[in-house]
Amino acid sequence: MERGDLLKLRLVGIEYAGKDTNLYTFADPAGGILPAADAGAHISLELPNGLSRQYSLVHAGTQLGKYVVGVKRAPDSRGGSIFIHDKLRVGDIVDVAPPLNNFPLVEDAAHSVLFAGGIGTTPICCMADRLSHLGKKPKIYAAFRNREEQLLGPQLEQYGHATFHFDDEAGHVLPIADLIAASPRDAHLYCCGPLPMIDAFLEATRADGRAEECIHVEYFEAAEESATVGGYSVVLARSGLTLQVPPGSSILNVVQAAGVTVSARCEEGVCGACETRVIEGIPDHRDSILSPKERKANETMMICCSGALSDHLVLDL
Repeated sequence: MERGDLLKLRLVGIEYAGKDTNLYTFADPAGGILPAADAGAHISLELPNGLSRQYSLVHAGTQLGKYVVGVKRAPDSRGGSIFIHDKLRVGDIVDVAPPLNNFPLVEDAAHSVLFAGGIGTTPICCMADRLSHLGKKPKIYAAFRNREEQLLGPQLEQYGHATFHFDDEAGHVLPIADLIAASPRDAHLYCCGPLPMIDAFLEATRADGRAEECIHVEYFEAAEESATVGGYSVVLARSGLTLQVPPGSSILNVVQAAGVTVSARCEEGVCGACETRVIEGIPDHRDSILSPKERKANETMMICCSGALSDHLVLDL
């Protein structure tokens, strides 16, 4: 992580949003306008315990006076959500990396259908808000295990045509395949939620013959294990270095150990901070960001989690 690009923001509000979930509001202590954010963007909280965690913004815009994110206290937390819930207090100053967007909204689409699951409601709400400002009313499907865990319900109803699904009441999970099949053929389809939901969404869109450019997903956790086989070399074109990547290590680890500064945050291929241009070679893509078309093009890679299928890679570093 490059420290120079961080904002020092004050936590000015904590609001209950649903079972085990709070909304956290950050603002410039001097009252300044924050860097702009497009719908679907996230910020990274650089926590005092040394962890970096990414959270989607609930609101987007060019004149933002605050950033609002939702954080669910996960029982299997690796230290991020538990620290935020248990340790952060209103008034604390937190290092925040400016917005980054790996889940952009196609604003001129004729139809937009938004699927949200659990905490994945936050970026979907942001997209619905933006579409509403554009005079559009998207179709929204928001799924939760029960009513206690429902998030941002009034906002979703305000921004679009919202349908809420509760697993315990319905006796089954959201019927994504049926809903996709019933959606307009020219619709752009978006999904953010737990891995099983995204997997079901992607399977349904493929089965329904949806065009790849109309399918958009965002992961909150890694969809694949990182490539740690090693045994290949990495040439850093701008630094003039040739480095060996040993088994058990990542390209990012090796590059940083050589003293080359690289932006990195999540280190599991979900935030996009370490995206690097590939000059030569074939990456072993393991990120949760690049589309199948982008992976095939091999123009960039996430060096925190992806490896090499060729004997060497030449990177623009």
